[in-house]
Amino acid sequence: MYRYSLRKRVAIAFAMCVAVISVAWGFAFFSAIRLSEDHVLENQLQRAAESYPALTMNLRGYDEVGSLPESLREWARTNPKEGLYEFDTEELHVAVVPIENEQRRAFVVFDVAGIEAESSEDWWWLFVITGVVGTLGVLGFGLGVVVMRRAVAPVVQLANVVADIDPEKLSAEDHKRIASSRFGDDEVGVLARTIEKTLERISAFVERERYFTGSASHELRTPITVILGALELLEESDLSATDRKTVDRVRCATLEMKATIEMFLCLARETDAGQYDEQFLVMPLVSQAIDQQRHLLNGKFVDVEIDDLVKPRVCGHPQAFSIAVNNLVRNAFEHTLDGQVPITIRVSERELFVTNQVGSEADERHTPTESSSQGYGLGLGIVHRLCERNGWSFSLHADETRVVARLAW
Repeated sequence: MYRYSLRKRVAIAFAMCVAVISVAWGFAFFSAIRLSEDHVLENQLQRAAESYPALTMNLRGYDEVGSLPESLREWARTNPKEGLYEFDTEELHVAVVPIENEQRRAFVVFDVAGIEAESSEDWWWLFVITGVVGTLGVLGFGLGVVVMRRAVAPVVQLANVVADIDPEKLSAEDHKRIASSRFGDDEVGVLARTIEKTLERISAFVERERYFTGSASHELRTPITVILGALELLEESDLSATDRKTVDRVRCATLEMKATIEMFLCLARETDAGQYDEQFLVMPLVSQAIDQQRHLLNGKFVDVEIDDLVKPRVCGHPQAFSIAVNNLVRNAFEHTLDGQVPITIRVSERELFVTNQVGSEADERHTPTESSSQGYGLGLGIVHRLCERNGWSFSLHADETRVVARLAW
């Protein structure tokens, strides 16, 4: 469609604008000069016609100061230098010419009375010239806008097409809307083809992600469900104390695996059918998380205190909130030693606090600078990502005596 590159088209457009405006200005100034010249000649001819048949002479020469018009004699006695002089009041133009080896001065007087334009005419001509100049400026600006708009039209067209594509809701057909073939082989065409290929790859990735999460959700959860069912059957049988401890460890590991699978599947989903705008209650999910992670307190004399003065609602993904709360509760249960003060879970209108005390041994293993590498890191990283996706905020404060996790919505 376009034979030249974008840079050449812009340069050509700029050169065309400059050339057209320069030619227009040249014609305007040439016309102004010719009009003023014709005006002076017409005035001079008109003055001569009015005095016909005795024609007046506008140009006269004077060798003596005393022969000059009376209004110029006093000035001439000051021995002016060679040159041209103008006397507005007398409407005279005088040329001083040296004669006799520059010992004397001669005077050539040009009487312009009736030839030069009146002051009112001067203002009229100024108004006309200003109008012409302004009109040329406006026409030049309009021409520049039109030419430059045509030069950059492909860029604007591509920008409009890209602006109509919602990156949050990409479909498999969005890349076809670019239609890079219509932009030619210039820089805009290269950019259009690159965007088209990028959107095509992103669309293919989104489709693979949807297929994977849909398949993985079933394929990964089914074995976990089978294992949990088998463990329930084993628990109903007559087991020794050693076997029962082994079954408990398998159940704990299986529950951890189930929570991990749910976390990664939740993070892997790009879109989730509008569930990120769902309204749900906080307390049922907090109670469920405590029940699921209570096995981590087996053998520990630690109480869990719940302060639920309000019953807040949260807008977001309920499964994401459940996963985040499960992580915080699990961290608190795992890193609380036997015999310490109770774990406190406080729910307010806009915040959730999970607080647990740490002893000296835990303090050495879980300082604030080491928390990410000693057990908090993976889970808290997932919590951060879930909160960012849902518009929540998460923070963790750890000092020598306690760890406080805060989840706000």
